[in-house]
Amino acid sequence: MKYLACLRTLTLFTGLLLATACTAQSNADTVTPYTEGDQYVTLPAPYQRYSSEGKVEVVEVFSYGCIHCAEFSPIAEKLKEQLPKGVVFKLVPAPFSAEWLPFARAYYAAKQLGVVDRTHLELFKEKFAEHYPINSLDELADFYAREGVNRAEFMRLATSDAATAKLKADLALIQKWGVDGTPTIVVDGKYRVTHVQTLDELSAVTQWLAKRELTEADKGGK
Repeated sequence: MKYLACLRTLTLFTGLLLATACTAQSNADTVTPYTEGDQYVTLPAPYQRYSSEGKVEVVEVFSYGCIHCAEFSPIAEKLKEQLPKGVVFKLVPAPFSAEWLPFARAYYAAKQLGVVDRTHLELFKEKFAEHYPINSLDELADFYAREGVNRAEFMRLATSDAATAKLKADLALIQKWGVDGTPTIVVDGKYRVTHVQTLDELSAVTQWLAKRELTEADKGGK
């Protein structure tokens, strides 16, 4: 009888331990690694996305004149590859100063010409690693010409009314998002990553927010 009583006590104790462990695991699963107001902020509604593709979007606000953007660019390339299906990555140039206007115009022209994918990292490399004088629109045109782009066509697109209109529209959206520095990432027009300590953390917070937003979008679609 004593043995059976001890056995029942042991079984009960073991059950309590397992229940405690399961509760701890459940709590661990629900803990979020990043905090609203610390690593990211929720933007004021109504939320405004960059495009109407219907996918969750990750937007990097950047400039070719920004050395931190140059440092982030290879990390951003890996980030694009790691984003789940259903999430798209986009670039938006920030014309925050007269010095940065040529870089924004150059990006719009390069996008129209379909050469961003092959010139994006190379432009950062030539400007910051190889120290080419790439600041003016003429110098940017020289860079793209070296990359096989028709120089005259590049200049036409970069200085077009369409590029000016796009520049103004993007700047208005960037300001609505509260972006005041680069590189900055905005997820789905809803979250802005902020106060991160490293560029790797910028990527990690972005991935976490994008996956969370994708999960919410999937739930909404059911």
